[in-house]
Amino acid sequence: MTETIILCATPDDIDDLVSIEERCFQSDRISRRSFRHLITRGHARTLLARRDGQLLGYVIVLFSRGTTMARVYSIAVAPEARGHGMGRQLMEAAEAAAKANACSEIRLEVRQDNDAAIRLYRLLGYKPFGLLSNYYEDHQDALRFHKSIPPQLTQEMARVPYYAQTLDFTCGPACLMMAMSAMKPGLVLDRKLELRLWREANTVFMNSGHGGCGPLGLALAAWYRGFGAEVFLSERGTFLVDSVRNHEKKEVMRLVHEDMLEEALECGIPIHHRPLGLDELEAQFQNGSIPLVLISSYPIYRERFPHWVVVTGFAGNYIYLHDPYIDIEQDETLVDSINMPILRRNFTKMARYGKAHLRTVVVIHPSREDCCNHA
Repeated sequence: MTETIILCATPDDIDDLVSIEERCFQSDRISRRSFRHLITRGHARTLLARRDGQLLGYVIVLFSRGTTMARVYSIAVAPEARGHGMGRQLMEAAEAAAKANACSEIRLEVRQDNDAAIRLYRLLGYKPFGLLSNYYEDHQDALRFHKSIPPQLTQEMARVPYYAQTLDFTCGPACLMMAMSAMKPGLVLDRKLELRLWREANTVFMNSGHGGCGPLGLALAAWYRGFGAEVFLSERGTFLVDSVRNHEKKEVMRLVHEDMLEEALECGIPIHHRPLGLDELEAQFQNGSIPLVLISSYPIYRERFPHWVVVTGFAGNYIYLHDPYIDIEQDETLVDSINMPILRRNFTKMARYGKAHLRTVVVIHPSREDCCNHA
């Protein structure tokens, strides 16, 4: 029998990919346009299994920009090739591609009723870590599996729920909602709360669009809801005032910043004019607090804008984050933004913004008393 070969897809393979997609799936099919995007522009690897020129299967692996996480986006085996180890061969090729891309973890979703695939994933060492309700077009649930290469997801990472921002400028409120919900499980996370928090915490102006939320505003919003809050800022002065050029806008931002600073000091919110080191960041998390960290989005999205993320855990040389933004244009789903593994050295570079390398963290504590104990 001729040997099966695994090779990377090119645009010339799209007709065969569309054909096998139609033979293997009744719904949730990948379109011709999406195949072309994944092969030519997507941050992905499409691997084909061919024998005597015939396409017997494929697997698509997505790589998350700026992180060390890979995701099996789709896998298909032609009906005539099933039962002969083709699925395992494709998964092993996917893992090899993830390792070659310096990934620390590979994740996937599978239909809850796909017993054959679930048996394969378990045999290959994948472990279940969640469920996505109503995930597929026919409303079937999806089981989530992961395999670490080499760090392990820990139980503590499950304590921070996930909420995706619904507007380009509400990453801060979304992160605060996740942190507060981790400490108050009954808290309802919805768009009404997201917009209310944004109204309370935004800087009025920032960059060219709506104002994002600064550390003082987020800390005050948490404080007035009974949580403790602590702010770490690497520099004094108006938060990100250099992100706008218009003098009048700068003046408005300065007034908002000074007003929030005065209010925070009156409340007794600790404000430290120094960066928070990685060891301190981990200690805060281990003590039951949740850090919100401002990062530069460039390493992940190749766009220069400030962006809030939530720390969800630590494992070896990795920090795990919830990113409230889901890059739909890059075929991402919420599973790509949950517990994203970041190398510590990469995180140190990400956790700064602008020419001045501004570093800021807002630590949310379970109560105001906890905040006083940490200060």
